[in-house]
Amino acid sequence: MYTKVTKSGGRQYLQLVEGYRNKEGKVRHRVVANLGRLEDLNPAKLDPLINGLNRAIGRSDNTALPVEIESSRAYGNVFALHELWKGLGFDRALGRAMRSGRRKIEGEALVRAMVFNRLCDPTSKLGCLRWLDTVAMPDMPAKVEHQHLLRAMDALMDNVDRVEAELAKQIRPLLDRDLTMVFYDLTTVRIHGEGKVEQDIRAFGMNKETGGIARQFVLGVVQTAEGLPLMHTVHPGNVAETKTLQAMLSTVLERFPIERVILVADRGLLSLDNIDALTRLAEQGGRTLEFILALPARRYSDLVETFKNMTFEDGLAEDRFAGHRLIVAHDPERAVEQGDRRRARIAELEAMAEKMTEKIKVQDEGKVTRGRRASDRGAYSRFTRAVAEAEMTRFLKADLYADDFSWSLDDDAIADAELFDGKLALITNAPDLSPADAVARYKGLADIERGFRVLKSDIEIAPVHHRLPDRIRAHAMICFLALVLYRVMRMRLKAKGHSASPRTALDLLERIQQHVARIGPATKTTLTRQQPEQLDLFDALNLKTPN
Repeated sequence: MYTKVTKSGGRQYLQLVEGYRNKEGKVRHRVVANLGRLEDLNPAKLDPLINGLNRAIGRSDNTALPVEIESSRAYGNVFALHELWKGLGFDRALGRAMRSGRRKIEGEALVRAMVFNRLCDPTSKLGCLRWLDTVAMPDMPAKVEHQHLLRAMDALMDNVDRVEAELAKQIRPLLDRDLTMVFYDLTTVRIHGEGKVEQDIRAFGMNKETGGIARQFVLGVVQTAEGLPLMHTVHPGNVAETKTLQAMLSTVLERFPIERVILVADRGLLSLDNIDALTRLAEQGGRTLEFILALPARRYSDLVETFKNMTFEDGLAEDRFAGHRLIVAHDPERAVEQGDRRRARIAELEAMAEKMTEKIKVQDEGKVTRGRRASDRGAYSRFTRAVAEAEMTRFLKADLYADDFSWSLDDDAIADAELFDGKLALITNAPDLSPADAVARYKGLADIERGFRVLKSDIEIAPVHHRLPDRIRAHAMICFLALVLYRVMRMRLKAKGHSASPRTALDLLERIQQHVARIGPATKTTLTRQQPEQLDLFDALNLKTPN
């Protein structure tokens, strides 16, 4: 079927013509419809027919009107995160927890927007508003203002207990009820702001990122061996790490009904008081609570004789300490590196001392030397400061009471230090873990450190500019939810053997844009054509593709 222009009486006519075969098999044509005189036809008369035919075969309408692109916004990344958010049930969890709040706002959508912003383009809350103008966020209020985001943060804290309980319900199905390895560690988060507020959690403490004193708060994260974050804790910036362990573990046992928990934590969290408290917790509720904790270096002095008598097989040995199993791993190569580094630093300090001694001696002989005049007291001050900065005070000691500058080397202390080189000492009450398994489990703690790096780099949790305690806690929860999404993405990509990181995946999906075009009075919404690598990402993430 086709159109044909025919002439009759000096006029032209547009006809709809059909080709067919007659009984003899010859091709003939017949007019199906006369569409009118050609000079009388215009788009207004023909477009309804053309559009009807287009719709019949699923094509877009035909038009002679210009196509104007009203907006182009990133869509693929926020669509993927939204599908993941819904798949984990976080929309229902936050919706239920915040529905009864006093603040009449769309809390779930606003919190979701702030979480997605941390993953896609982390910035301030004002920056989040600017970012929302560049993305086609599904299921968002028509208008979002800065005050709405702050009120959503306040609503989050108004209902924090209910929120955390609902989120825990969504995470529980992902856990093994019989045995879960729980990793716990803390990091410090820098925070700006002067002055004080009531119940301030901003405090000055040793910052792990800068290595100096900074105003901060302390963030604790609990995760499984598979890298799934379970919960987070927020503490004042000067809290002692050991004081956070018991409360955290009690909360884990309350929220996640796991039959057997093995806690893995770093050496900064170990104290004999904590061990006793963990042992008492293990006797409550009829559940098994075990731990693998690194022994802090300050306790190594209690193990000198134990280390001397240990026999290592495949780099592992076992003994008893504080009533529990002591497992020691020995890495000969690392031991050599640590020993060489220590000896080199001691040699540098001795060379410095020898040089100062020689200068003082030359001056005493009446000879002129370059630079400032040296003295025994000045040499003592410079030497002790350099030894302290190098953390070598156990091995090199200056004699304060001697008339002349002098120092001594403690060979016994060096021998004891070499005994600890390359060794990792763990204490555990898990009866069925082999030494190799215990060490492997502890080394899995490095994954939580990678999670902290994600929080501080990709999610950019710091520096924080909020001053009110609840706003700081809300910011920490938003960043924690972003970390959960990030880790679930990583787990799914890894399970499918996909090489992309979550950051790379979101950058690639961001190129799928939503275009809004105006054609006359009509508005059309279309998406960028999805590329094979983007389709592979949706498949690896177990998410449907946008349409």
